[in-house]
Amino acid sequence: MESICKAAIKLGANDAKLIRAEDVVTGHWVRLKCIYGCDDYGRNLACPPHSPTPDETREILKEYTWALLIKMTPPDLGSYSVYTHELIFKIEREAFLMGYYKAFGFASGYCPYCEECNLKTCAHPEKRRPSMEACGIDVFETARKAGYNMGVYKERDAKPSFFGLLLVV
Repeated sequence: MESICKAAIKLGANDAKLIRAEDVVTGHWVRLKCIYGCDDYGRNLACPPHSPTPDETREILKEYTWALLIKMTPPDLGSYSVYTHELIFKIEREAFLMGYYKAFGFASGYCPYCEECNLKTCAHPEKRRPSMEACGIDVFETARKAGYNMGVYKERDAKPSFFGLLLVV
């Protein structure tokens, strides 16, 4: 499994930590932030109400023992969603090719591939992944449990890090 961490960093992640799937924290309140605070709610097949619910996410997590928590810093904030989705897609694909056929990734933010999502048929189903938040994953607490010092960025010019998650085995 160390080889997946190395591959994630080689592909562009700042860091990658192997964590137990049971240490991924979920909560219904996280999804509320999407419903009552995000302009993309209901406008995207990777966002609520189209993404797995927190209860469904907990059931999915039970099917895995290990996950990779992936820390990444996009070159600019305006492209964070494209950056995180592309990187998670590449890492998931690499893990699959390494023999981890159950690998599945969660990105950060809305699906960036179409200017306007066709809510009936996805134009990019091979790349579309839900964000951790859309599925009720508490990114802050999950990252803290993994040893990352998480905080809320208050500076407009700060270079925040984003997280993705790869369920492995």
